[in-house]
Amino acid sequence: QIEAEVQRRKQLPRQSVERRAIISKCYKPKHPEVYTLQDSVLAPEFLEIERFCTSPGADLQGLLSYLESFSDKRIYRLPVFTEQFCQALLDELENFEQSDMPKGRPNTMNNYGVLLNELGMDERFLTPLRERLRPLTALLYPELGGACLDSHKAFVVKYALHEDLDLSSHYDNAEVTLNVSLGKEFTEGNLYFGEFNQDPSPVPQYIEVEHVCGRGLLHRGGHIHGALPIASGERWNLIVWMRSSAVRNGLCPMCRRKPELVEAEGFGDGFTEPPPGQEQPQTVNVCALG
Repeated sequence: QIEAEVQRRKQLPRQSVERRAIISKCYKPKHPEVYTLQDSVLAPEFLEIERFCTSPGADLQGLLSYLESFSDKRIYRLPVFTEQFCQALLDELENFEQSDMPKGRPNTMNNYGVLLNELGMDERFLTPLRERLRPLTALLYPELGGACLDSHKAFVVKYALHEDLDLSSHYDNAEVTLNVSLGKEFTEGNLYFGEFNQDPSPVPQYIEVEHVCGRGLLHRGGHIHGALPIASGERWNLIVWMRSSAVRNGLCPMCRRKPELVEAEGFGDGFTEPPPGQEQPQTVNVCALG
């Protein structure tokens, strides 16, 4: 069974490239404007936070005054998108779901949702979004390569009755995760957070966090978390796994060993090969601020 799963995963990059080519050629977007990140789709508060983080003398304490923090677990909530953009994006995603285009699913735990790189959103929307988040993550998560997040995997997940209701405890293949609630109408389905994967506790303490449309949660990818069952309606969330090759080239965040790399299309899982003739350093000096 393990060997079959390994072989299946090896086929995923090629299959994804094939689907993206078909979608690019044959799919007609309903809302072409959602494929490009513009200031007008970002919440005014996000733009204010961005201005602060890129100003001289910006520091962690100043940034925290703009964010909602949850206990001491380094989980932060901030406004990201306008409600109008969330509605337009959902309408686009539902239009795609109803089309006859081939569809890849986000991961082995989410059976409903969309891989956004296959929809053609990487270059003009997701990469600029990651780059605009970097001044924030540099202050919030410096030891996780927050200043040099240089790749990502982004997808939308959908929860509904008779489909995926919840998500069991897990941690992400990411240094930092952004999770934005897009809507729709639903009840319950809170996120819950436990311990960091490297610091397990015999009796872990869990906290619950509600979804707020247009607002995103930033958390460490290695933070164990899950989603409680929804009771009614539909819930859609945009998830961006942000990765730092400077960190993961030295230590894989999933197996906690030095990575053994194979060629992959696109970002792969965020690892990079050192230039020819140059050895990978034994320790990584994570990108410094400034």
